[in-house]
Amino acid sequence: MTHPLKSIVLLLLALLITPVLHAETFKAGFAKADISPTKPMPMWGYGDRHAALSQGVRDPLYAKVVVIEVGTDKLALMGLDLGRSPRPDMMERIRAAVKETSGINHLMISGSHTHHGPVIELRDEEGKGKGVYDDAIAYVMELEANIIAAINEAATKTEDAKIGWGSAEVLMNRNRQAKKEPKPTDSELSVIRFDDLDGDPIAVMINYAAHPTMLPGEDLRFSAEWPGQMMNTVEAELKTNAGFLQGAAGDMSCKPSAETQGIELFGAAIGAEVLKIVAAIECKIPENPSIQSMDEDFDYNTRIPVDNPMVLGLLEQAFFPEFGKAAFQDMKGNKINPHLTTVLINKELALVGGSGEFFCNHANRLKARTPELKTIFVGYCNGHHMYFPTIEAASVGGYGADPSVSWVPLGAGEEMMNKALINLYTMLGKFDFKL
Repeated sequence: MTHPLKSIVLLLLALLITPVLHAETFKAGFAKADISPTKPMPMWGYGDRHAALSQGVRDPLYAKVVVIEVGTDKLALMGLDLGRSPRPDMMERIRAAVKETSGINHLMISGSHTHHGPVIELRDEEGKGKGVYDDAIAYVMELEANIIAAINEAATKTEDAKIGWGSAEVLMNRNRQAKKEPKPTDSELSVIRFDDLDGDPIAVMINYAAHPTMLPGEDLRFSAEWPGQMMNTVEAELKTNAGFLQGAAGDMSCKPSAETQGIELFGAAIGAEVLKIVAAIECKIPENPSIQSMDEDFDYNTRIPVDNPMVLGLLEQAFFPEFGKAAFQDMKGNKINPHLTTVLINKELALVGGSGEFFCNHANRLKARTPELKTIFVGYCNGHHMYFPTIEAASVGGYGADPSVSWVPLGAGEEMMNKALINLYTMLGKFDFKL
């Protein structure tokens, strides 16, 4: 017969051990896919190229993704060496596929905004590319499949992990739009580091705001531009994986010095700054890991009547006819539906994604209003709805602030950032009302 005291001791041990065995753990995994086009097709970014076809690959384009996992919550954080993130119809299919296969319920996909990537707006429809640019349409289908495959692969590689982050002011960008002094800038270079339990890096994700437009438009080769060179520098030194999440770069361009002209030197210089930040990051196992996320679409009337034949004609003239018709596919009735993604990791790290080219002061103000969090703004995320100028920038006009390329109504960016702020404080439990 078992002694009563021994039974009590065994029961107490079981009660103490059980919560540890069932505690949620923080996991991370990485994967990538080569998404370089293999056939000539129209290039994204510079309108004066019109429908000129690409002429090979200068340096490869990749999709790089980190999947983090806490219990049943999984977040895929992906950077694409493309001018934009996937179209709404693509996003819908990607979400459904990775949810079904890998149980991923949170998703952020950001385009680097390279102007040396392929056009992905063209569709398998008459007048929108079918029969004229079939290689480009086929590429989009392959791209979608590669994105899904990379995310699912990363989900199979998750392992117990540590996380840390750091940032520094790096004065290698400038405001290209502002007409008044002082010109706003966001020069914060931020890095998120994921390590395994032995302290070896699984991957780093890098965030900075600067247009990847250093290569001349006449160069018709595909390129990941300066972000690709930056990632190459980091990967070579750390012997690990590096991804890039573009920031609020709507009004931000590169500011090279005499020593950092060209994408190789500029990318290497920013990569060196990333390495300094990485070295100072202390990764830890989160005590109370969690992933929270909110996604929402906004319903706005466009600033210009995009269904007006004259407006459509101007867009077709600025780019090329099939692109113009395809680009307005999702804006019927002069409606535009930008997307906002708000993610909170471990109630400490905030990632806010907007589906377009947000001006830098949107990010600056959001970060200033969330001092208790490390907040990173991710542009060109989960869709692309052109420029989001601040109200002040729109008041003085110029490229990026005028209705010709800023189709959302005045104040749309501010409204979306206010909603992101509400979302973050809601997830932090700041609005709980208790009697």
